Amino acid sequence: MIRALLLSLLFLPAAAPAAGAGPACRPGEGERACVLQAIWEAASSFPADKQDRLKPVFLDTVALSGDAALLAAWRERIGGVAAPRQQYPDYVRGQAEAELQEAGWDGFLQRANAGLPPFNTGRPELMAAGVRLAPDAATRRRVVDAMFRLAGPPGSSRVPMENFERGDFGHVLAELAMEDCDLASFDRALPLTLEPDGLRYAFWRARITGDATSLVPRVRAEGPGDDTRSVRAALEGYGAILQHGYCPG
Repeated sequence: MIRALLLSLLFLPAAAPAAGAGPACRPGEGERACVLQAIWEAASSFPADKQDRLKPVFLDTVALSGDAALLAAWRERIGGVAAPRQQYPDYVRGQAEAELQEAGWDGFLQRANAGLPPFNTGRPELMAAGVRLAPDAATRRRVVDAMFRLAGPPGSSRVPMENFERGDFGHVLAELAMEDCDLASFDRALPLTLEPDGLRYAFWRARITGDATSLVPRVRAEGPGDDTRSVRAALEGYGAILQHGYCPG
């Protein structure tokens, strides 16, 4: 019965609508089906080979919801299967654990601030791994504050590598703030990213504020074309909501 209802919602005409067209999505029970429908409609204008490459990414995103009926309905509609989830060692987390075991939190931050190995490459990601290993909120905040200091203010630098690292700091800080449901930190991190107006970050922010449906017109307007980046960004952004749900309150 539930699967039949989902299929009736999902089996809509495959042609892409005009930009901005389509029914409005509403928060609540039907949100998942409606937002995913809008994202796939945006992808339906791509050539067949690009659609085929997007199918496992799309289905992987649907799978994050944990809703087997929804995943089965989408598999039946678009074909393909979700890509097998490979379990790889978390190399960056392992590095952070080794640094903390050797130097403790003070040494970890001192080496990070100085850019000493292993912080001479991938420093934002390594520090973010440290944040996730923090034993309490105070330590977590201490590392996050150090990351903001190292990122510096938004804006371009005459040193290209500083711009890249600032963008990486912005990305991981925005992700951490989204996970923590910390709107103030998210809004502080967003201008540091390389795409502060991107759909991925818009969906991440919507996880905190509580309504992703307002972004559906953007998905429909920005998705059609030949470039899949907007659709991929929407999938990555909405995937966080499917996986974690909305923040409390």
